[in-house]
Amino acid sequence: MQMLFQRKLKIRFLFLLFLALLVHLVMDFALPTTHRSCGCDTKASKATGVLSGSPMPASLKKLSLRILQDFSGSNGSLEKSSQPERAGLHLRAGEPGVQQQHEEANAEWTRGSKLAALFEHPLYNIPVPEVTEKDKLFIVNPMEKFSLRSSGSDEWVSSSKAETLLPTGKTAYDTYPTWLKFHIGINRYELYPRRDPLLPTLLRDLATQRIISSVQKSGGTQLKLIMTFPNYGQALFKPMKQTRDQETPIDFFYFSDFERHNAEIAAFHLDRILDFRRIPPVSGRLVNITKEIRDITTDKKLAKTFFISPAGNVCFYGECSYYCSTEHAVCGKPDRLEGSMAALLPDKTLAKRRSWRSPWRRSYHKSKKAEWELNPNYCDQVRETPPYDSGHRLLDLIDMAILDFLMGNMDRHHYETFEKFGNDTFLLHLDNGRGFGTHSRDEPSILAPLHQCCSIKKSTYLRLQLLATQPYRLSDVLREALAADPLAPVLAEPHLQALDRRLEKVLVAVGHCLARTPFPSEHLPKSPRNFL
Repeated sequence: MQMLFQRKLKIRFLFLLFLALLVHLVMDFALPTTHRSCGCDTKASKATGVLSGSPMPASLKKLSLRILQDFSGSNGSLEKSSQPERAGLHLRAGEPGVQQQHEEANAEWTRGSKLAALFEHPLYNIPVPEVTEKDKLFIVNPMEKFSLRSSGSDEWVSSSKAETLLPTGKTAYDTYPTWLKFHIGINRYELYPRRDPLLPTLLRDLATQRIISSVQKSGGTQLKLIMTFPNYGQALFKPMKQTRDQETPIDFFYFSDFERHNAEIAAFHLDRILDFRRIPPVSGRLVNITKEIRDITTDKKLAKTFFISPAGNVCFYGECSYYCSTEHAVCGKPDRLEGSMAALLPDKTLAKRRSWRSPWRRSYHKSKKAEWELNPNYCDQVRETPPYDSGHRLLDLIDMAILDFLMGNMDRHHYETFEKFGNDTFLLHLDNGRGFGTHSRDEPSILAPLHQCCSIKKSTYLRLQLLATQPYRLSDVLREALAADPLAPVLAEPHLQALDRRLEKVLVAVGHCLARTPFPSEHLPKSPRNFL
């Protein structure tokens, strides 16, 4: 009996081995050889959604960073692509996927692109004047470290009180968060360098850093929030109020229009393409109204303005001069909300800024006109008025007028400068939310400083001519720059096409001035300093 039992056991064991071999052979013949890859390829393909061994299309790389795939018409796309599992940018800060995706997007949009070629052009490599200690906004103590207390609070800790030691070989500067490095890099000549290695990281931080506080920014006619991050960085959040293809009605006054979050994003990239570099970095972001604003705000006035709309969406409106009411509320889908996140400049207690009334400021009245609209020789008296009677301040103002004309922004009533640098410094191009409101019509009055003064920087003129050529066409390079933003597409296509049309009008205006009278040498400066 024992021998019989052992024989049956061996037969069953051999039968099972034969069955396993048969199944393996069937699977080998049934599956294509392209699907038999190593486990590492399988894991890599799962992370990207592409079959292992096949190249990833550029469109899919872009898609991995897009929160909104198509936002040309309505909020409907929020429902299709705003879920965390579909949008790579919803990964929390510190997770490995965030940095990898951002770096891949940067590589995709700079390798072999018109934008990369533009920044390699000699006109974008003019040397910056030597920056001395007095030309820096901040003089940094090389021993000062940035660390976080173990209690969980976020604050500066001096080197004598630091609770953590720096890793061997690192300097104090390495402990600074990116926003602080951005502040330290500001100097008399530029807000940030042309080839700033910090820029991609700063934009990523604006789009992905965890928000620990949301309060309303005081002042202004429309709702804006100050967002705070765990590393003490802060950003100005402007929520979406209009869709990308919604034009400003022709009967609206410029001061009655809503500010646009996508205009702030596009303005930053346009300012950089023009090589002004006078707008703080801005990134698009999709926020959760419930978790990232309502539940964490300490602003009691703001907290009182939250409500649920009849459609079941979370809304709020805050308190401000004009457009803060239930009729002008900001609503999510149901609590997802687009907005622009702009890096804040250093606090005014640390770096004072002076606000200047623009000589070409509009009247902000429904029937009255400003003096410059009535006096064709208005520029003559501006030239005799400090600080426009010397230096390059007037030329910088004309740069700003060209930027505004390209965007269609009529709301430039003031500008600011850093007080430390006096009159010999660049202008800050802040508050650009009323740009890109129209694409079907242009506003020639924005170019009044150029028309009336017939002056322009030589460097600006040459770059504008370059951006009007096919290899570096303005609409193409801006489209590329905006494609890497989390809220791409940032601008509707007609706005990009309008840029080329408006650029031609700027060049025609300069051409008329040249034909009428040659520019004096000081209006076409040749020194590196005035080329900025």
